[in-house]
Parts: sequence; C-alpha cells; structure tokens
Amino acid sequence: MTPLGPHLTAFLREYIPRQREMSVQTSDTYAYAFQLLVCFAAERLKITPSELLIEQIDATLVLAFLEHLEKQRKNCARTRNSRLAAIKTFFKFLEYRLPSCLEQARRVRAIPVKKTDEVIVGYLNREEIQALLDAPDPSCRDGLRDRAMLHLAYAGGLRVSELVGLNLADLTLNARPTIHVMGKGRRERILPLWKETATTIRDWLKVRGEPKGTALFQNAHGDLMTRSGFKYILEKHVRTARRKQPSLTKKRVSPHTLRHSCAMHTLHATGDIRKVALWLGHASIQSTEVYVRADPTDKLEAMASLVPPNVRRGQFRPPDKLLAMLRSKP
Repeated sequence: MTPLGPHLTAFLREYIPRQREMSVQTSDTYAYAFQLLVCFAAERLKITPSELLIEQIDATLVLAFLEHLEKQRKNCARTRNSRLAAIKTFFKFLEYRLPSCLEQARRVRAIPVKKTDEVIVGYLNREEIQALLDAPDPSCRDGLRDRAMLHLAYAGGLRVSELVGLNLADLTLNARPTIHVMGKGRRERILPLWKETATTIRDWLKVRGEPKGTALFQNAHGDLMTRSGFKYILEKHVRTARRKQPSLTKKRVSPHTLRHSCAMHTLHATGDIRKVALWLGHASIQSTEVYVRADPTDKLEAMASLVPPNVRRGQFRPPDKLLAMLRSKP
C-alpha cells in the first residue's frame, strides 16, 4: 500500500512547476482541486487526510467526488471537468512514477468529461461599466487601488489571475503606457493602455508606498491580492453602482464579466473577431466565437441582406356563435 502524500507533494511542487513549467495559476488550481478531493476522500473513508493511500483514490471514489461537486457544491459541468483534468494529470504522472498503479491510473483517466452547454456570455453595456468604474471613492487609498484595478481589468480584458499576478516590472508608464501580461498557457502579450487607465494606475502608485513584495496590487495588509480578494472588492462596488445604474440589479457580475464586456465592446468597435482574440490572448479564434454568438449585429446585417418571403393577405372571420352552438350539440 502506497501513501498518497509524498507523491502528491512531488506532483505539485516539482512536476507541475518545474517539469511541465505550468503557470502559478494552474498550480494553484490543481492544488485546490486536490484539497477538495482529499477532504472528500478522508470524510468518506473515515480517516485523516495524511492516512490516505493511492490505492484508495480509485475510479469509483473519483466518480463519487465528481458527483459530490455537482450535487452538494453545486458546481457546473465546466468546474467539474476542470477538477477531473487535475486528477487525470496526476494519474498520468503516477503511471511513470509508480508502475504498480498503472491499471488504476488508466481507469481513472478513462473517466469521460461532461458535455457543457455553450451559453451566451453575459456582459455590461457602456453605461453599466461607467457606473462600476465610478463606484470606488478616489479620496481614499483603497478607493484609488480599487479604481485602478477595475479600470485595468476592463481595459485589458484581463482574467482575474492575470490581474492579481501583475508586478510593478510589468508596467511601462511612458508616453505610450503598456502592460505585460502572462496569460493562460504561458502565452505572453503586451497591451497598450488608455490614457485614462494609465492615470488611475499612476494615482494608485502615488499612494501605494513601499509595502513588501513587488505585486502591483496588494491588500490592506501589504500582502498579495488574491482572486477571492478582488471578487470581494468587485461585489462591493457593484452594490454601489446599482444605485446609479438600476439595470445592474438584473445582472450577475463576476470578475470574468469585465473580460466579457471588454471583448464585446472591442468587437462592436472593430467588427473584427481576430483583433478580439489577439487582445484577450486566446490561443485559437474558436475560443472567441462565443462573442459573435452573443452579438446580434452580424445577425441583423444578415437578416437585412435577405429578401423576406411574402405573406398572403387574408381576413380572419370568427365562426358564427349560433352555428358553433348547433354543431356542438349531438
């Protein structure tokens, strides 16, 4: 019987960051997936997490864990598939490290992903975005930080992991301000900044001071801003923006909503899906097609270019009530 701990430690601390050279965000995502799995397995088997054995993490337990994610934690199919991807990567790692678990690993890796619905993305219109960007109070330190974060998240179409992962060295605030972004799959891109966005960042840097670390955005304790921390900040300012823009009450605003909003407004301005893909850092233009489905502009143009079929005219004559009564009698 083989303890799980040493192999999981080697997977997360050596294989993922060093051999596979995956990003910090991916490592954190995988670590959180195994945190959920280990806690679930320990509770199910009535043991402590440190007592778990690799042989106990079989396909049956993994399937039960995935069902737990969907039913108890109310995770969507995409999240379920993301957790499964982390588990499959670990067992692929075990196939070479621990050949005795080869059959077990193959069974786990054979678990299929779930099909996901291609939903229409939600985004904010320009009035709603403006209300949100105006929500932070620029007369205090945290307000200047929050305003800069919101402006940059929207203007750059950044993922929340990209936003909180920015360092001071990634900024270039000269005549043509730019930001260097390390994106998903270690894809780098350099984005120019609007003058307004650069102004909010300069205002923040004036009051930022010299706290520990080199991260561009830090929390009130001087520590690295987390994804959950930015989510909390966003939700706070959405509540404020709703007083000015009541239409926001009907929308669910998450950190990714700012990225979707940037993409949709870029598509409206340029009409070029390739420029949207370049701005967002998508590996394939297929990932960007979701915004075309959400944008009615092209569909309206297609409809206007077609000649609709004629409608045969006629006049509706309701049936005579007396005859209808007589016909209904036996």
